[in-house]
Amino acid sequence: MKKSYRIDRMAEEIRRIVGELSLRELKDPGLKGLAGVSGAEVTGDGSYATIYVMVSCGPDRDAADESEKKIVLEALQRAKGHLRREIGARLQCRHTPDLIFKIDESLEYGRRMEQVFETLNLGGASAGKTDAAFSGFD
Repeated sequence: MKKSYRIDRMAEEIRRIVGELSLRELKDPGLKGLAGVSGAEVTGDGSYATIYVMVSCGPDRDAADESEKKIVLEALQRAKGHLRREIGARLQCRHTPDLIFKIDESLEYGRRMEQVFETLNLGGASAGKTDAAFSGFD
């Protein structure tokens, strides 16, 4: 079933509001590892909103470890009531969706895929060789 424009707009506004509140208003020390809100999805009936968050890692590591992710998710769960109240006030909707927080793994997945490509020599250096090999077929 196709999602409506209203649901998509609500999801985008929820993403924007949660991102703004988590960076500016929430003072929970568990949120210091929160890098940002990457997306939100609202169910067709508007009863649930899944919010995807990114957890930052140190400059010397490629990915955040599971304990950092758990701390950020627990901090967001503690702030869930405040976030819902603010979303309801800003959106002025009759029913505010229940918030579900999930870690966005897409950056880590992309890094893993880059490593796989590098091990297979499909990176930038070999791409030039492939182009040169197929240049005679134009």
